[in-house]
Amino acid sequence: MVYATKLQATRKQLGYSAADTIALLGARAAKHSIPIMTATSLKTKLSRWENGHEGVGLPEYRQLFREIYGRTNAELGFPDEHIDSEAEELRSRLAIARTIDTATIDVFRSQIEHTRRVDRQFGGLTQLEQLRHHIDQVTALLTNTVGEGYRAELAGVLCEASALAGWLSLDRNAHNQAWQHHERAKHAAREAGSTALLAHATAQQAYILIDIGETALAAEHISHARTLADRESPLIRAWLAAAHGEVLAINGAADGARRAFDAANQQLPADPVDPRLPFLFLGDGHLQRWHGNALARLGDPDAIEHLAHALERMPADFVRARAGLLVDLAYSHAATGNRDAASTYARDARHLAMQIKSDRQLHRLGQLVLPGAA
Repeated sequence: MVYATKLQATRKQLGYSAADTIALLGARAAKHSIPIMTATSLKTKLSRWENGHEGVGLPEYRQLFREIYGRTNAELGFPDEHIDSEAEELRSRLAIARTIDTATIDVFRSQIEHTRRVDRQFGGLTQLEQLRHHIDQVTALLTNTVGEGYRAELAGVLCEASALAGWLSLDRNAHNQAWQHHERAKHAAREAGSTALLAHATAQQAYILIDIGETALAAEHISHARTLADRESPLIRAWLAAAHGEVLAINGAADGARRAFDAANQQLPADPVDPRLPFLFLGDGHLQRWHGNALARLGDPDAIEHLAHALERMPADFVRARAGLLVDLAYSHAATGNRDAASTYARDARHLAMQIKSDRQLHRLGQLVLPGAA
């Protein structure tokens, strides 16, 4: 279908009605204390914007659209906005970069960790735009850091922020944006000299390939990541093995998937927490959830037991993970012909997915086929 503008195309692709968009704009504006026009006026204005009769002129409205849609200016058809720091003289930028120290790096990392916590509990809708600004800031500092100094540390921060932005973009079904964020993350990991970060970003990028149907290529991607991390810590190797097991299951390679999960369980350390890898979660039922997902894809009847146990152990603040787990349970019960259970889990999953605005999980639910009524 041909749309009049990128703005209109984005709304349609996300499945939002005009009323949905107006409500989201109002909610985000209230959150930021940004005064905007009334809902009635917005209805008329949205039509004019989407049909190309006039541009979204005020930067405040462009910001709101970026936040509610999880898209960049280019993807929404908005003009580029110059960042103030880009207009400063090179000497000033270099001077600012020279002020970087360990405390500054710690602040950047704490900001990323805060974003992770908010995302997993409330969804990334409110975080993606802020994360982009964070990435721009770190990129500018890295670009203007002369000599070794804190380049490796800054590059590590940039890798983590970019990989997280890529994951949030994927949750918004913004596949191109997610891919570019991961490409930046991999480049930053190489600058940081971190094989673990590179392997993680590479493997996580494979989920974009899964979502667009390139599952064989995704398996190659994660296999390469496992090779990269062959001498890294047991935690990252266990995480990569589980990711490989999932994509092998998607491709119908049952034996390979089971071997991968056997490896993941064997390599998982007794304390599955590593401060150097704060983005990896395999304890508290997370690995069991992953394994259950793979078994469900293989049609294994043990999948439901794995997923049910994982649901019992899932911490309350992992709302995004819980939503995905409920979707997996809906699919698993549908595969066994249990329409009532599948419907119940699908309803609960949809409630959580709508709560955190997870377009990815809502899309998965939209593809669920319930068995016929008894």
